[in-house]
Amino acid sequence: MAGARTTRFRLTDRGVVLVVGGGILALAGVGLHLPDVVGVGVAPLVAVAAAALWMRLVGVDRGRTALTTTRRVLPNPVVRGQVTEARLAVRPAHLTSAATAQLARTRVAENVSTQLSHRPPRGTQRTGADEIVVTYQLHPSARGRWLLGPASATVEDPFGLVRTVQPFGSTTTVTVWPSTYPLPVRAARSLAVASDAASGSRAASPDDAVLREYVAGDDPRRIHWASAARRGRIMVRSDEGAGLPPVTVLFDRGLLPSRDSGRAWDHARPGERGEWAVECAASIAVSLVEAGHAGRIVGTAAEGAVAAVPHVPGGRGEGRSGILEQAVDLTGLRDGTEADRAVAATAAALRVDRHADELTFAVLRPQSGAAQHALAHLGGEGDHAAVVVVDRSAPPAQHRAAQDTVAALRAAGWRALAVVEGSGLEATWLNLVEEAAWS
Repeated sequence: MAGARTTRFRLTDRGVVLVVGGGILALAGVGLHLPDVVGVGVAPLVAVAAAALWMRLVGVDRGRTALTTTRRVLPNPVVRGQVTEARLAVRPAHLTSAATAQLARTRVAENVSTQLSHRPPRGTQRTGADEIVVTYQLHPSARGRWLLGPASATVEDPFGLVRTVQPFGSTTTVTVWPSTYPLPVRAARSLAVASDAASGSRAASPDDAVLREYVAGDDPRRIHWASAARRGRIMVRSDEGAGLPPVTVLFDRGLLPSRDSGRAWDHARPGERGEWAVECAASIAVSLVEAGHAGRIVGTAAEGAVAAVPHVPGGRGEGRSGILEQAVDLTGLRDGTEADRAVAATAAALRVDRHADELTFAVLRPQSGAAQHALAHLGGEGDHAAVVVVDRSAPPAQHRAAQDTVAALRAAGWRALAVVEGSGLEATWLNLVEEAAWS
């Protein structure tokens, strides 16, 4: 497992021969009362013991023969399912003859979390006079932040009697974002248009190019030179997303495995319960942000969930990475009771924190009680849409609960639909937009 720091000792073939041969001679000498034979038999045993003690005292990461590691992972962060390349370089900390000799006797391997590669990675190793470089590929299979390293060094003593496997060097955290599906941008924009039409207002189109006079601090790349030449003063283009309302995607963490379920989150897989819901929320948020909306993903929590999550700017720049960073750390709650309290508390906080024209999307499990009541109060303010997710293997009662939740949300002003986990994300999105436009 990555991060282990246990040193393992093993005799080489030469060490085994010396131990076995020495032991036989020593026993024969004792049986025959021949002290000289006993001494000859004990000598190789002492040599092997001294070699083992030496290897314990002189680690590969200590002293004048210490080795250091440098690791590079590109790309990092990486999207789940995307291949990323890792490069591990091992060098002596001090360029001395002893350190170079230590490097020559060292075989290097990498410790990789199972979430980054189901099998030991196969790569290429290049050995130079003062450097060992190992290059290999990772195939991340689970959302999260996973450790890569420390490296393992297999080293023999100068006489080849004892072999040790010693972890050494630093670790690197590889961030694995959830995979997202590119949802239609026109559909994303239609929600804002539908909201404006319902209120009788007309916001600026995301395609409008609004010009204004340059002020100190504006990005020179946004200068509109044709207009500047025509008007005789410097003009800049305002943000293309100006006038689009901000977006909050509310994610019900009760969709993820609870901490008391015996299923640790660090063993999540693409098919793990709730991972489809995370990818659904991330896909909606990324699509809206890339359409020009400022956006965020807010995971339900008992307190502080809303105010602690900022909106990332709209556009195709840093917005996408900001959304995926918010999605990567979503985890389950302790149990269903805590999940219900978290939905109610987050919905109440969102009423206070949200902008007047903010669009709210929610990815929820079937709701009841106080949680449903809090969401109903939220639905009367602004434009809201919800996806109620039901597990594919859920009993009929849960499917009925999902339909009841959809009916209650619609009665409170939400645009909502129930979906089975694992459904096509684009079809889910288009059905949600159609519901938003015509309900």
